[in-house]
Amino acid sequence: MHPGQGVGGLTGWRRWLVDILLVIFVVPPVLFLGYRYIPPIITPLMIIRAAEGYGLTRHWVPLSEISPNLQRAVIASEDSRFCLHHGFDWVAVHKAMERNAEGGHRLLGASTISMQTAKNLLLWPGRDYLRKGAEAYLTMWLEMFVPKKRILELYLNEIEWGQGIYGAEAAARVYFNTSAARLTPRQASLMAAVLPNPLGWRPDYPGRWVSAHARTIEARMNAVFLGKDGPCP
Repeated sequence: MHPGQGVGGLTGWRRWLVDILLVIFVVPPVLFLGYRYIPPIITPLMIIRAAEGYGLTRHWVPLSEISPNLQRAVIASEDSRFCLHHGFDWVAVHKAMERNAEGGHRLLGASTISMQTAKNLLLWPGRDYLRKGAEAYLTMWLEMFVPKKRILELYLNEIEWGQGIYGAEAAARVYFNTSAARLTPRQASLMAAVLPNPLGWRPDYPGRWVSAHARTIEARMNAVFLGKDGPCP
């Protein structure tokens, strides 16, 4: 073997390049294909939060055991066009850019449920450009390999709902002493209202803003279509 060559005759830097490309182009579709059928064991965010001392409370349940009230509430709150886009809501992006240009605020309202699910499953928390770019890339693979119903199921089971609390079932038990299947419209709207800041807000002790936001979500819930088998027929 020629000096500097690795396995298969590739030099060191070329071997690294091949490994990086394999990670970028092979790992995401393989993982998402698996997550289409198997619940994730753990996510990077759970590991990070556990290291920060938050613990880990999580109870996976199928979408059929999550109240339609909560399904409607999170769609109404987080991604009203969930069934109409393929991962990216360009209408929301355009509106957010206009709002940002007019008011000088950071972009709001453009992150879809698909984008949040991709982030929650494989990425770290943060708002840097590297993470946002990785999130967009992973969202394309997620939408390619996972149907909308399963994306919503993954989202509702993996989303952070408090300090060490993940998923609808764990949150329903902690905050309302009930199951995710039995959440009322008001409880569901309160749970959806705290998603922008789950470490700072609680649905069982909502402040004025959370209460008002929950009322708005509850008023919009009836406009969200849910078929017999879930969203997006």
